[in-house]
Parts: sequence; C-alpha cells; structure tokens
Amino acid sequence: MTRFAILTDIHANREALTAVLNDVAQRRAERIVILGDVVGYGPDPEWCTDKVRALVEAGARLVLGNHDAALTDPAADLNITARRAINWTRPRLDAAQTEFLTRQPLKLREDDLLFVHASAHDSADWIYVTSAARAMPSFRVSDARVIFCGHVHVPQLYSHDMSGRVREQRVIAGAGFPLIRSRRWLAVVGSVGQPRDGRPLAGWALYDSVLNELTYCRVPYDTAATVAKLRAAGLPESLAMRLHAGA
Repeated sequence: MTRFAILTDIHANREALTAVLNDVAQRRAERIVILGDVVGYGPDPEWCTDKVRALVEAGARLVLGNHDAALTDPAADLNITARRAINWTRPRLDAAQTEFLTRQPLKLREDDLLFVHASAHDSADWIYVTSAARAMPSFRVSDARVIFCGHVHVPQLYSHDMSGRVREQRVIAGAGFPLIRSRRWLAVVGSVGQPRDGRPLAGWALYDSVLNELTYCRVPYDTAATVAKLRAAGLPESLAMRLHAGA
C-alpha cells in the first residue's frame, strides 16, 4: 500500500508548510512528492528550503519549479511582483541551499505516475494547465496514467477517455475521487503556500495507489503570522492581500 502526499508551490510559507506536514502525518501518508516552487513570494525561504531538504534526505522526492529555477536565472520570465520577491530571496539563501533547489529534475516518473511542476508537454516552458484544452498536450506527450502538476495554485482535475476527449472534473475538497482505470488523469494540485481559488487554506493532495483514489486536502494555517512577516520584510503588499483572500 502506498499513500502519496503531493505538495506543491510552498512559496516560502513556513506556517502553511508546517500545517500541511502535520496533516500529512495525521493522514498517514507513506511517501511525499513535492512539485517545486519551494521559494518565491513568501518570507521564509531559508526555513522552507532546509525543511524540504530534510524531507528529501528522509526519502521525499522533489522536482524543479520556475521560481526555484529563477534563483540562478536573472532573465527568468516572471511578473514584476514575482521578480521583486525572488530578488529579495536570492541573497537570503546560501550557496548550498540554492544549489539544492536548482539541481532538481524537471520531472519524475514512478510506475504509471508522472510528477512535474507545470505542463508535462514542455516542462521547461512553465505552461499553466488551466483548461481541458491546455491539459490535452500533456496527455499527448506522456503515456502516464496519472500526471500530477502544480504551478496554477488552483486545484483542478482532468480526465482523458478512450475516445481521446479531455474533460474537466469537479473538485470537492476532502472527498476521495476514484481515478478509474479506463481513463487517464491529470491532477493540478493546489498550492501549499499561496492558494488562489478564493479559499485562504493551504492545499495538498493525497493519492492512494491501492484504492486508486485522489483526495484534495485543505488545512487552515496561521495566515496572520505569515502576512505580518511579509510586511516586516518589505515584500509587496499585494502578496499579503493575496494570502488573506486566498486569491
């Protein structure tokens, strides 16, 4: 039996990551896979990097996210707010922390599961999977039965049936969804540290490979503490407001 805890887009949010890891332990997940963007936006890049590195040393897996990659790429394609945050982050990480984050692979394959940060179609192009049309290329380039990605910060789920049609499925937090084997699946995992679906709750996903069931999990965290640290650090006010609104 393997229960995968799938985390993504931590974005240097210590309080959210702590709350999620407590939830992961309570739900007895056996494996942890992190889909990138450990840093960027948030006020605790050092702590989050060290925590993720400890998880990896204990057996977790990690893929590269676009904000992580931007640590060593000054020309990275980031919006103004993201660029301000990554410029603030860079000098706060030492060489070993930066090297740990940026050396990670763009994708991981385990049996019939594929893990990427953004689209499987072109992992280094950081494509946002926000619709059935944008999910289709991932199914075309990979034969994985289930593809897990992040990047969007909004939980989503797409199915690919035997006729080749891709459909968006309704996501209900906390309810196990059966990933029937007559279809293939692409699961966009909601963000740990910066949710954007209108709910200011940290998000992650639990996949049970025996029951073949996916559960989108949400957990409250100390948003006020993270917001206070964002403001004390002089990071853009829009980042604080985004955490309050979850949008």
